[in-house]
Amino acid sequence: MGSEIAFARWAQRVEAALEAALPAPDLAPQRLHAAMRHAALGGGKRMRPLLVYAAGTLTGADEATLDAPAAAVELIHAYSLVHDDLPAMDDDAMRRGRPTVHVAFDEATAILAGDALQTRAFEVLADAHVDPALCVAWLQTLAQASGVAGMCGGQALDIDATGQQQSLAALQRMHALKTGALIRASVRLGALAGGADAATLQRLDRFADALGLAFQVRDDILDVEASSETLGKTAGKDAAQDKSTYPALLGMNGAKARLDDLAAQMRDLLAPFAERADALAALGELTVRRGH
Repeated sequence: MGSEIAFARWAQRVEAALEAALPAPDLAPQRLHAAMRHAALGGGKRMRPLLVYAAGTLTGADEATLDAPAAAVELIHAYSLVHDDLPAMDDDAMRRGRPTVHVAFDEATAILAGDALQTRAFEVLADAHVDPALCVAWLQTLAQASGVAGMCGGQALDIDATGQQQSLAALQRMHALKTGALIRASVRLGALAGGADAATLQRLDRFADALGLAFQVRDDILDVEASSETLGKTAGKDAAQDKSTYPALLGMNGAKARLDDLAAQMRDLLAPFAERADALAALGELTVRRGH
């Protein structure tokens, strides 16, 4: 219950921070601004901002200090979804239970909205009232996770692998970049705000790596088992696009067993932090049980 109350409070905080970060809809260019707001304020689990707050709580950071990185990582995530849904990429018509940005507006506006959301994320961090060394560390963390060594590189590997059978190692590497890098960055952004030492950062990186993999394994399972209404996006897309997935490579029972192993890893990694890790542990459990 304590974690649920914290999650509700943090969700309100990041929503307010996003609202403040996004341009007003009545300012020109109105269509672009409306598309940005459609992408970033359209609901969603807010998992990455919650990870920022949870890791920051573990390391003793002030909640107000965490608002900027929480909003910034969600802006990056929103931009990635806008571009991922484009006809040239996954060509999806539904996201978070609503029309995707290129459907609700148009393709050119969606491209520009994604670009603007990405750059706004770094503005938010650069404008934060924190020690310059922390600001630089935040910027470096988010930039690395977003670029060729992270999310964009993983997306490129995903495109290259479409229609081909990947090995399990290749699939894990692709998702470690495409999905896992931003999850890992979310945890690190919060931990850095609390002045975490090298050993703490390393342990939390390992937790985040397990969490990122668990998130993708669960996502692959849900793509097979859940409806579009439950997912808020089109179900069955992986099979339709002939993509390698964990259920395809391991079988459904094997994928679920892998998920159980990752859940155990996450619990073990957080055990030394005791109750300070309650919020992170709860997010790990939510990830594993998502869709139940």
